[in-house]
Amino acid sequence: MTVTLTRRPGLAKLRSASARSPLHALCLGIVALVVLAALFAPWLAPYDPNEVDLGDALAGTGADHLLGADTAGRDTLSRLLVGARASLLGPLGVVAFSTVVGVAVGMAAAWRGGWLDSVLSRSTELVFAFPGLLLAILIISVYGEGLLAPVIALAVAYLPYVSRLTRSLVLAERMRPYVSAYQVQGHAPLSICVRHILPNIAPVVLAQATINFGYALMDLAGLSFLGLGVPPLTPDWGRMVFDGQTAIQHGYPLSAVLPCALIVLTVVAFNVAGEHWADRVARRTP
Repeated sequence: MTVTLTRRPGLAKLRSASARSPLHALCLGIVALVVLAALFAPWLAPYDPNEVDLGDALAGTGADHLLGADTAGRDTLSRLLVGARASLLGPLGVVAFSTVVGVAVGMAAAWRGGWLDSVLSRSTELVFAFPGLLLAILIISVYGEGLLAPVIALAVAYLPYVSRLTRSLVLAERMRPYVSAYQVQGHAPLSICVRHILPNIAPVVLAQATINFGYALMDLAGLSFLGLGVPPLTPDWGRMVFDGQTAIQHGYPLSAVLPCALIVLTVVAFNVAGEHWADRVARRTP
């Protein structure tokens, strides 16, 4: 039997135009620069990010400090570069945990159905009742400050979004003829899910993970601003905004404005890249 796949008229032209989007290219460039800065921060930073020099406190931009210094005389550029590591590592942990566990939960619920689907669906709905930031604050109050506690809390909060998306995608894939064909041939359900269904739904799940990364970065930066994220001496963009409040009052806003700008640019860049990828995947109609 021959199966013919059809596409919408002009779909190839739409995808080609989308791929040439200047905004998408710009956002990918921002993401690449931020990731490279985080990877090579120890070699790019001109100073130790925690080196205190009260003689350079609130120093303006110049040859010694290209982006100025904060109230403790710490170099702003060095703290931005090194702070990119903590600012990106936390969201990466949130997305990795929520995506892996969410895909497993959603796939199990969709494939098995019945009571297991009901239990898993109701469990994820209970998690929806707790805001992610509130859950993170509760866990931090028990285990203390640090990066691990808020990462675990936000990963649990983001898990239902991934699991519900995965469940709907797997339910749609189960209706396709190739799944029935593999079942007739005697393939195990786990093999069908992992080797055949998962690759088909991976583009949509990864696109959602990219969007979740931007939101997780913003949530963790907010927790650091409140003093509930990384320890005080750890360079982090959210913590830099908190530390820079005093500098703003003295007329030196760079130490607070620059990390704010980086947070906004990075979140927007990841969201645009993720939504662009999701739109391209959604246009593929068999």
